[in-house]
Amino acid sequence: MDALFDDEYEALRESVRALVTKKIEPFAKDVDENSRFPQEAFEALQSADLAAAHVDEKYGGQGADSLATVIIIEEIARACGSSSLIPAVNKLGSLPLILAGSDEQKQKYLPQLAAGKGFSYCLSESEAGSDAAAMTTKAVKDGNSWIISGSKKWISNAGFSDFYTVLAQCDPALGAKGITAFIVEKSDTGISFGAHEKKMGFKGSPTREVYFDNVKIPDDRRIGEIGSGFALAMQTLDHTRITIAAQGLGIAQGAFEVATKYAHERKQFGREIFDFQGIQFMLSDMAMNIAAARQLTYAAAIKSERGEKDLTFFSAAAKCFATDVAMKVTTDAVQVLGGYGYVSDYPVERMMRDAKLTQIYEGTNQVQRVVMARHLKDLT
Repeated sequence: MDALFDDEYEALRESVRALVTKKIEPFAKDVDENSRFPQEAFEALQSADLAAAHVDEKYGGQGADSLATVIIIEEIARACGSSSLIPAVNKLGSLPLILAGSDEQKQKYLPQLAAGKGFSYCLSESEAGSDAAAMTTKAVKDGNSWIISGSKKWISNAGFSDFYTVLAQCDPALGAKGITAFIVEKSDTGISFGAHEKKMGFKGSPTREVYFDNVKIPDDRRIGEIGSGFALAMQTLDHTRITIAAQGLGIAQGAFEVATKYAHERKQFGREIFDFQGIQFMLSDMAMNIAAARQLTYAAAIKSERGEKDLTFFSAAAKCFATDVAMKVTTDAVQVLGGYGYVSDYPVERMMRDAKLTQIYEGTNQVQRVVMARHLKDLT
């Protein structure tokens, strides 16, 4: 845990916060209200090598470790949840390649990712959400190629990203052990995208269905061994759930700061509302829970970097706790602001809408509790 107090990480936080304050936060409201891609954020993050900072330096990235990546995402989410999905999705989409891809695959795709090409992750389907092993998207061997057919649902940054890690069933008789991971490119014949989902929050991040109409790809686009895809998908989520915890943490921090500032500015009965004990208790609970969520999230990030045996428990716990905190803190922030919290003049209503999704995607928080229960033994 010594890493939590390393000056290098605090310097990173300060630099990211300065960038976000200047080049991302001013556009957050417009991005949400117009449901548009945060182009200004993408350009700012790409210029600062933060859109895919996790990519190793030998492939043109920053080589940011898990904790540094968490801090980057946290600081972006503090101002704009939609923008924080740019580095978060890039890590999610490319991590299967990083974990199990060949040297040739890494040499081909990771430099392009570092240069600004997005990388999305295609696991969920309309009838296979929490039960991801029930997927029906299939991949059929055709000589030295594969033909992929089916569709994927709820895909973040679909249409924007150039590359997609796609999980497909190669042998339905084997169930989860028949699933394999592949890289599909946006330029491949047969790939198309559905309409933009009309979402409650994270409106600036495109969420679309992805269709695969007999998409033919060479075998060198297969990631890992045939049948290893489901295990790889779950291993990926062990690492990337922590980025969702970071989003929740950042959203909560942003809402807390707005509520605290407002409590000192707003006067009722001739006094700052901060002087009323009811408000003090709410703000104190916010600060306490954010501090606890930060420690748990950072601890999980360090375990991710070290590959420790209790990573699965800690990543699920961090995601679950930090995003539950985000929902509670943002809801209370709206309450502190009263009527002003309910309108878009202040960002807390947007933050509350964004917080809700963090409790749902990359595994609902109910599923996270199941995951934790199955890995309690790792804590002993």
